[in-house]
Amino acid sequence: MKKKNTKNKRLKIFLVAIIFLSLGVISAVFIGYRLILNKEGKLISSLHSKANISLSKVYQTATRDGIKEWSLEAKSVYYIDATKQANLQDVIVTFFLKDEGKVYLTADQGILKTDSNDIEVTGNVVVQNETYSLRTKKLNYKHTKRIIFSKVPVEIVGDSLNLAADSMSFDLNTNRILFEGRVDGSFSETITL
Repeated sequence: MKKKNTKNKRLKIFLVAIIFLSLGVISAVFIGYRLILNKEGKLISSLHSKANISLSKVYQTATRDGIKEWSLEAKSVYYIDATKQANLQDVIVTFFLKDEGKVYLTADQGILKTDSNDIEVTGNVVVQNETYSLRTKKLNYKHTKRIIFSKVPVEIVGDSLNLAADSMSFDLNTNRILFEGRVDGSFSETITL
């Protein structure tokens, strides 16, 4: 009986020693990893402040409160850390509306401001949905307000309208367009924007 108690005590001591040894190894690995991670973070941040990055075939999605607001694709991106902006080539942006509709934007070039998610596009800018198509030379997107706007002339063509305006803004939250300056156009009886 004594022999059995001695074996049980040795087994318990052995298991406790293994547990403590395992905890020590895990703690050492964790502390070592944290030290390496902190050093790498300092190294990477110093590299980013001086370096520019160039990527091809980029895809990014912006979400707010778990809701997808837009997705962006570009053939190539040149990132400048000092100005917090990504210069884009062959840009495609899909904006997601509250009514589950989508608005598509394409342009030759663009700038994504990475600190605000604001976007500016130029060159053969086209914005379209299932009803109309808008063309302009330059367009901006203000992320905090979810507004697309152009301060240069725009032309909108659809089945029920043909319109030109000096400037415009499109609120993606309310799905409303505001035209300003000189506005010329023709509408049919049944118009849906």
